[in-house]
Amino acid sequence: MKHKTTMALEDLPNSTVFTLSGINASRESRCVFFCITFLYYLVIIAVNLIIIVTVALRKPLHEPMYVFLCNLCLNGLYGTSGFYPKFLYDLLSDVQEISRSGCFIQVFVIYSAVLCDFSTLTVMSYDRSVAICRPLEYHTVMTGGTVFKLTVLSWIAPIFFMFLLVIVSSRLTLCGSQIEKLYCENWAIVKISCFPNTVSNVIGYLVILVYLGQVLFILLSYMKLIKTSLKSAENRSKFVQTCTPHLLSLINVTVALLFDTMYSRYGSQDFPQGLRHFLALEFLIVPPLLNPLIYGLKLSKVRNEVLRYMKNNVVKC
Repeated sequence: MKHKTTMALEDLPNSTVFTLSGINASRESRCVFFCITFLYYLVIIAVNLIIIVTVALRKPLHEPMYVFLCNLCLNGLYGTSGFYPKFLYDLLSDVQEISRSGCFIQVFVIYSAVLCDFSTLTVMSYDRSVAICRPLEYHTVMTGGTVFKLTVLSWIAPIFFMFLLVIVSSRLTLCGSQIEKLYCENWAIVKISCFPNTVSNVIGYLVILVYLGQVLFILLSYMKLIKTSLKSAENRSKFVQTCTPHLLSLINVTVALLFDTMYSRYGSQDFPQGLRHFLALEFLIVPPLLNPLIYGLKLSKVRNEVLRYMKNNVVKC
């Protein structure tokens, strides 16, 4: 018996396939879900690309705040590319499986994108803090080099943390291959490991602490911004115009990630399947579409440049 158990543990780590939790519906219903999801993904791609192209091509938008917005939209495309193509394929397949390497790539892409959202929003809060609290120093502080460094940093930290987590998780000895989600997630992989993994948990909590620190930085920045904006009508107007979209995006991403974290760790199988899937997917459904829409609708300069760019190109066509 002991010999058989040892052999099983030796074989499981070499498993090349994970089974994902699929949508429990008829093939006809899944085809309907496919069409809706495909159209939604196209909309996500379209609205993010519109913001990216407009910011890149319109000189009036070549300012730090809009460069960071462009980075936020680029990250939205990057993150959703780790989920939607595979999910669309699964909707048309009778078996929802993913290779071991594909699973870890999906974990890396999706969650590095989520962390990059937080890093970018942190950088944007710093930019707004300098613009409103130190307006005379703004162009001295937020130079092209500074903007480039902050943009690169917003990618390097998430990539480093997720690379570390994926490397540690990929070395786990697994006692199962069933992942109770529609996509691969690091905590779901840790839960099917044969033994407790202290290193993975420590790194996970370290990541949480680092990004809670970023949220705290943003909150402190906003306290300072609100205090400064109350001193003049001009600052109040600037705060409402440029900081409201940022605050909405922060709430949007934070709530979405909170849903995912709470579901991953404390989600109950007694929840209806539809609710469980929504809790797991909310941060892949709402932020990628809502972020560009919030900025596109709220920031008049972005909105006007988008309309002008689209009008000029439609006329040329």
